Amino acid sequence: MKSQTYLPSRSGLLALLFLFSFIIAASPSPARAEAADDIALLDRSSRAFVNVVKAAQPAVVNIRVEKSVERKGGFPGDGDEMFNNPFFEHFFGPQFRGPHRFQQQGQGSGFIINRDGYILTNNHVVEGADTITVRLSDEREFKAKLVGSDPQTDVAMIKIQDSGNLPTLTLGNSDALEVGEWVIAIGNPFGLNQTVTVGVVSAKGRNRVGINEYESFIQTDAAINPGNSGGPLLNTHGEVIGINSALFSRTGGYMGIGFAIPINMVKAIEDQLQKHGKVTRGWLGVAIQDVNEDLAKSFDLKQAKGILISEVQPDSPASKAEMKQGDVILRLNGAELKDVSDLRNKVALITPGTKATLTIIRSGSEKMIDVVIGEQPSGFGKTGSGLPSQGNLEQFGLNLQDLTPELAQQLGYTAEQKGVVISAVAPGSPAEKAGLQAGYLIEEVNKVGVSNLKELQLVLKKSTQPKRILLRVHSGNLSQYVVLVAQ
Repeated sequence: MKSQTYLPSRSGLLALLFLFSFIIAASPSPARAEAADDIALLDRSSRAFVNVVKAAQPAVVNIRVEKSVERKGGFPGDGDEMFNNPFFEHFFGPQFRGPHRFQQQGQGSGFIINRDGYILTNNHVVEGADTITVRLSDEREFKAKLVGSDPQTDVAMIKIQDSGNLPTLTLGNSDALEVGEWVIAIGNPFGLNQTVTVGVVSAKGRNRVGINEYESFIQTDAAINPGNSGGPLLNTHGEVIGINSALFSRTGGYMGIGFAIPINMVKAIEDQLQKHGKVTRGWLGVAIQDVNEDLAKSFDLKQAKGILISEVQPDSPASKAEMKQGDVILRLNGAELKDVSDLRNKVALITPGTKATLTIIRSGSEKMIDVVIGEQPSGFGKTGSGLPSQGNLEQFGLNLQDLTPELAQQLGYTAEQKGVVISAVAPGSPAEKAGLQAGYLIEEVNKVGVSNLKELQLVLKKSTQPKRILLRVHSGNLSQYVVLVAQ
């Protein structure tokens, strides 16, 4: 039997084509589905930020301060002799010339850390304040008192009295923070209350910025402006991981670089402020410096890492533990140390009386030393000025002279100190580039103690590297090693 092929009519073909096009249009394309997923993801991310901010804002406060400031009198700039002329006093009265006081106002941010009304902020926000007023997000206002402050880290604690339960923020773990992680800053920049900015962690452990004595800043591109100081830097869990403290700016406004004090550093401080109103720091009693390539070669180190001890202070925790100048510290309690600032910060946060273990390199061998951390003394002085020269080391840019009793008294050195005084440093020389200045005392040359120019010359004659010299130099209360390489 012959098979037959049935073909649809033209109208049937049109109907089928219409049906297929309807099905295709009704079915989502892969591109459309992916776009919808992306939008949903963005929406969830946006809602996550919104939820963190909603939960945190009630605990972020505006802080207003007033302080009494004395001015000598006259118009601004009255230090000029022109304004001291009796002519101005004749027309404006004797109060024009006399000193008078006026009220200076300032503001910043802070955040509540417990329901008893304790608030963390920056020291520079409340320093010297006569009155402190705190305003909450619900517009309630309270007078606050200063509990304690720590200028060395720029942290302060204030307290308000409140009968009800206050909103609080949870303190997180800044050590777990990673570069590139999202962060949220909340504060009152330029008096604009409850301003929120978002960014990422740009860097961690920023030190030697020159803002505080103890620094290990979190750097962020979340906008921080005047008035943000003291406010919280939050992670995406709504935990405080830093106190917004400063911005880098050439204009006074935001330029993409802000700094926050890590909350782990603050934790070690806030408990002492709450209990004692001040901070007691740990102390080792050594002068230290970073190990560079030149120092590594001079001390026969395999690589340029660690912290070199250039001086051990008498009757200090370090001297009692028999640490020596020339030791290189690698680790503290098993944790590797990055640089001088890292060691200073870690030791300062150790409670005095606590035993710590240092891993050091001495004479090429690694060893461990136990030391009982002491309490940091109140302060250190500095000396230094230049005098005429007698000797010289021209290739290094140094002019030197013997340390006489009269010279020692003038420069602030003790009768027990021995060495050769730097009397002049040539501009652009290796000595100037190394930071040496007139008035510094050279105590050692190539690890050999010198008491006068004659001894110094004898040491140099025995040197196998005449174009390179290792000095141990004393200035102020500290000594440091310096390597000079002739040009």
